[in-house]
Amino acid sequence: MLRENAFLERKLEGETLTVEILGEIDHHSARPIREEIDRLLYLYRPKEMVLSLARVSFMDSSGLGLLMGRITLAEALSCRVKITNADLRVKRLLNLAGLKRINNLVIEDSGKGENIS
Repeated sequence: MLRENAFLERKLEGETLTVEILGEIDHHSARPIREEIDRLLYLYRPKEMVLSLARVSFMDSSGLGLLMGRITLAEALSCRVKITNADLRVKRLLNLAGLKRINNLVIEDSGKGENIS
């Protein structure tokens, strides 16, 4: 497991980078989270990145932008992205933004709440 900080827990297993985002994703926290995920993507060049949102307590449009930007960067680096453990309100936000239509992205159903199609 890689080191931890206030915003992220991350680990690298084989060619899979798992990043768990902690707390709120808003205007103030999005920048350091973005910078660290980008650093990890460039450093390790994983084939897959798993973004776990299990411990995200709040996410606004800054969080959505954060996710979309990391998906775009990962795609440019030939890395598949999987979003896991999103609660119902985050799944709705992702659906409204059209993220389900991105080919390089899998949004895994965590079983929390209803399915969003």
